[in-house]
Amino acid sequence: MSATPPARRATTLPGLAAMKAADEKIVMVTAYDYPSALAAEAAGVDVVLVGDSGAMTVLGHSSTVGVTVAEMLVLAGAVRRGLSTPLLVVDLPFGSYETSDEQAVATAVRFVKEAGADAVKLEGGGAMSVSRVRAIIAAGIPVMGHVGLTPQTATALGGYRAQGRTAVAARRIAQEARALEEAGCFSIVLEAVPSEVADAIMPWLGAVVIGIGAGPGTDGQVLVFHDLLGMSSGGSARFVKTYADLGAQMADGVRRYADDVRAGTYPGPEHCYPIEPAELAAFLADPTRDAPAE
Repeated sequence: MSATPPARRATTLPGLAAMKAADEKIVMVTAYDYPSALAAEAAGVDVVLVGDSGAMTVLGHSSTVGVTVAEMLVLAGAVRRGLSTPLLVVDLPFGSYETSDEQAVATAVRFVKEAGADAVKLEGGGAMSVSRVRAIIAAGIPVMGHVGLTPQTATALGGYRAQGRTAVAARRIAQEARALEEAGCFSIVLEAVPSEVADAIMPWLGAVVIGIGAGPGTDGQVLVFHDLLGMSSGGSARFVKTYADLGAQMADGVRRYADDVRAGTYPGPEHCYPIEPAELAAFLADPTRDAPAE
């Protein structure tokens, strides 16, 4: 008889740092509800991000900027209930931290207290973002940074396109990443930059670097749940690898259900609840059964 495998330990910030030091790749994925959280838990991922990408994948917005704090709290709370071991990080949505350090801290505190987040993530590495990072960390909440393609400000970047493709742009991304690390970020997401740029930045950073469209040289990778499982509508980014085609399977399942209903083949006898013949006869013989309800 084989021994029972040891239970997985919960991911911690020191644990992530140890994985980086040991050159052990870190797996991160987004999740937006209880079922996706259960899937991430069962798969043994290290970090789960409740991304503001849920605005598009779950709520049907055309960009990430439309999602509200209230909506993100609902999504994050559902994910929290499905997780035991991965570290839970929640995006601060657009408009919830830009006004002031006090606004940023208040929003971050809500995600920790009301949704059970272990950490929060915010975008950008400029002076504003650095100030917000320092304030949130001073309040006792870990922060993950995000540079390169930052979807909340994609319009200012020229759309959803790769960043850091010139020397000036690459230097800016490197400087922003360093600034976020110096402000105290335990991890930084590096999105949609040439892998050569990411490789050059890596030796400069002690923080855990999670790549998405940044090549294989980062400490770990993150993908959007719906992208990797083939559940996204429209096209996908160059960096996405699809590991399943659940979107087509779901549509096919619903289509076959609809066909069965219209053909009268569902529900069948095996889907119906029985009643004892004597009980049915008594019910049918009851003269009051057709009386109108009072």
